[in-house]
Amino acid sequence: MRIRFILFSLALTLWAVGSRAQGVGPNQQFFPVHDFRNDWLVYDQSYKSYVPFIDEQHALVSSVSFFLDIESNRRYNLLISTRQDGYLFIDAALKRKLIANEWLVLNLDSLYRAYRKPELFLTLHGSPGVDDKMVFIGHRKSAAQKDVVVTDTRLSILPRRLSVYTNFFTLCLLFIVAINAYLFNFHHRAFLRFFNLADLLSVTVRDELFLVNRPLSRTNLLFLMNLGFITAYLYLIIQSKNIDLFLSRALLLRGQGLLDLTITFFELSILAFLLLLAKYLFIVTIGGLYRLEEVVNLHFFKVIQSSLLFFTFGAISVATIAANSSMTGTWPSMWLIVPFVGFYIIRLALLYVVIANKAVIKNLYLFSYLCIVELIPLTIGVRFAL
Repeated sequence: MRIRFILFSLALTLWAVGSRAQGVGPNQQFFPVHDFRNDWLVYDQSYKSYVPFIDEQHALVSSVSFFLDIESNRRYNLLISTRQDGYLFIDAALKRKLIANEWLVLNLDSLYRAYRKPELFLTLHGSPGVDDKMVFIGHRKSAAQKDVVVTDTRLSILPRRLSVYTNFFTLCLLFIVAINAYLFNFHHRAFLRFFNLADLLSVTVRDELFLVNRPLSRTNLLFLMNLGFITAYLYLIIQSKNIDLFLSRALLLRGQGLLDLTITFFELSILAFLLLLAKYLFIVTIGGLYRLEEVVNLHFFKVIQSSLLFFTFGAISVATIAANSSMTGTWPSMWLIVPFVGFYIIRLALLYVVIANKAVIKNLYLFSYLCIVELIPLTIGVRFAL
């Protein structure tokens, strides 16, 4: 009897392997890359968490789930088939109705662009158990390809996933520290002026001929470039925690190696630098319309001074939290919205007081000017950032 059972199990395994070697999906058009039959999870009320599916315990459970790594399986397709009607949930949101005995084919590149997340949580709801459910990651066959025989084994030895961000952020931080050390030693007076909280909060401007009246001088441009480096560094830390700003994953499509991240860092730094220059031109244009030429340079100086202080403190804080926090995965986006919006509102109030103290101008004109150059860009940025 035992020999019969072993022979039957061996025959069943060979049949399953042979059928998968022929292909899966509609008309067997796909080579199987990964079979999820051993990856099912169910929610356990006693543990208040998801646990692996066990036939003897969960045979009557009607909802089964699994994690889908779409970032590592791009250019493939997700294939889902059930013998009875059911429903597909993605990240706890209902997405599709599953028709019995029909294959649902989802392109993983499309899912990656739609959700902007490296991993999704999928749930199939319908008939109890998993015997009538088939889920594969598949690669579409082509005429030039030969059949690939996929062997099945219960033992898998996979390398531990290591993040390339750790080495990159360390090297990037050393680079920024070196830039600031250079500025501190060779532009000491300007460094003390920019990184001076008391000077920022002061409504009276001292030493107007220094820095303020020459906004595009070599010294100011160096500190402007330094702000670009700090902004790019903070941006990539946020990116590493799966908070996807402005579809920023599109900037990393070339890969996530150390060289790729370094190139991306300098691209973002240059982009931030150019946007800051565009900010100055925008201030000059709107200031000319409101006849505020005498305060345009002061306005721009206060913007750079406040941004250097805030983004430097923000980069240090976020890097410290990321290094010491045991929390993995996605950070709540509210952690970003509240401090950033709070900073820009406080800066708007400070600019109002400083400009009103510097020039004689009607409050309505000043408020309109600041709304155009500060509040409207902030509103648009928050709208499209997350």
